[in-house]
Amino acid sequence: MNGPRRYPRPRRAFTIIELMVVIGVIALLASILLPALARARRQAASAACLSNLRQFVFAAQTYSQLNRDRYPIAQYAVIQLPRMIQYKWDFTTVVDTAAMTRTVKPGLLWTGGTDLEVHQCPLFKGDSQAPGEPYTGYNYNTSYIGHGQGEAIVAPITVTQVRRPADCALFGDGEFADGANKYMRSPYKDVRGGGDDLDNRTAGTQGFRHLGRTNVAFCDGHAAAWGQRHTFNSEGREPAPGTGFLSPDNRLYDPLARPGHPVAAVAQPK
Repeated sequence: MNGPRRYPRPRRAFTIIELMVVIGVIALLASILLPALARARRQAASAACLSNLRQFVFAAQTYSQLNRDRYPIAQYAVIQLPRMIQYKWDFTTVVDTAAMTRTVKPGLLWTGGTDLEVHQCPLFKGDSQAPGEPYTGYNYNTSYIGHGQGEAIVAPITVTQVRRPADCALFGDGEFADGANKYMRSPYKDVRGGGDDLDNRTAGTQGFRHLGRTNVAFCDGHAAAWGQRHTFNSEGREPAPGTGFLSPDNRLYDPLARPGHPVAAVAQPK
């Protein structure tokens, strides 16, 4: 005998209220997770930036070993018509006025050549200030270390002149009102004669673009995120938002600075 026929129970559908609850839970989780993921991406970009800066210091140390202990000069130009060559710490640009060509190569820092992409800070989205340079975002302590053509002091200093290498900035995240800058400036004109006396200090500031911090590589080889942003300078000019100097005086730029030294005790504007 055949038993009674069984029919499957109809499936119970979600009600509108249940569906709205599920959507609300998903939205809540997304609102919690997305900022965390964004922060994690920015932390990863900062780590990549710090790695780039450490490579710069290693390259500077290698350069000094091959060049009588001296750091690379920040920049100088040579005109050999029809060619004009701009030698800079990061890039060397050759312009041929006859052929109307521009060639960009690794700069003075890279005695053996390098992958130029190392000069791109992952979180800097602006263009380079120099025509033809494909990557940008970093600057070099020009006030006290690199010097260069057109500066009060032309020749760069030697590695042995740095009294406190763990406290002297060498490279960092360059940024000012018009984009990136490649020449790091101290907030005050030099009072002793070992640095620069240029105007427009705020054109050589640091960009605090890594979660409110800026990345800095020091002469001893270590690189770190730096959260202390200072705006006072010898011109009394306010830096662009999100940019500033590493110290309230010149102590983190000056290789001869030490506690109690006059350069580390500049009076601040009221």
